[in-house]
Amino acid sequence: MTTREVVRIAPRFRGPAHSGNGGYVAGTVGTALARVAADGTVPRVRLMVPPPLRLDLELTVDADTARLTNGDAVVAEALAVDAANLTDAAIDPVGPDEARAAESSYRGLSNHPFPGCFACGPENTEGLQLRPGPLGDGRTACTWHPAADLAGEDGLVDPVYLWAALDCPGGWTIDLDGRPSVLGQMTACIDARPPAGEPCVVMGRLLTEDGRKTHTATTLYDADGRILARAHQTWLLVDPSVFN
Repeated sequence: MTTREVVRIAPRFRGPAHSGNGGYVAGTVGTALARVAADGTVPRVRLMVPPPLRLDLELTVDADTARLTNGDAVVAEALAVDAANLTDAAIDPVGPDEARAAESSYRGLSNHPFPGCFACGPENTEGLQLRPGPLGDGRTACTWHPAADLAGEDGLVDPVYLWAALDCPGGWTIDLDGRPSVLGQMTACIDARPPAGEPCVVMGRLLTEDGRKTHTATTLYDADGRILARAHQTWLLVDPSVFN
């Protein structure tokens, strides 16, 4: 069975100034597929073009794929892949105190290629306000207290925002000053959803670089150190002026 709905990306959920945050858009498409995909699979979302803001986009979902389109142009596409693809996505965590200490070294506070980013932009007061700082070993860490407006009627944070939280802590494992990048692909698994206000820790880890591509992983932990969600990302080297 195929379903269709209209999706509009509000400016609050931007990444660059004129397009959607990659993790939020990937989460919109990925969670739609996760609701109907087979057990043992997770969504892998590829972003094809910068997701436009304020336009009516069509989200089409069947058992194996989900596709977000703008007329004839494919904005993002999700495929169901084996969950084993994320077996190495769990990053060794640090405690909340060490994560907060890392935030003081967050490079995006002074030199952010996309300062209005929903996940980590210092100028987006309606965003997640993540501050992923380096730990010095290829990992980043930050804390996150999900706001009440991110939760559904059950009081638990909507999975779309968990995808968004898993996005930028991976990106900041890259030298974004010298290698400005945007999200090109994301594979994620939501193991559990925290309640609004839960003190969480988000970890990022640099995996490999391959030409214009950089591969990273992220993990979201709850207050007791349990894994809530994990992801792999592929980042693409870009010219920020093209997006801003």
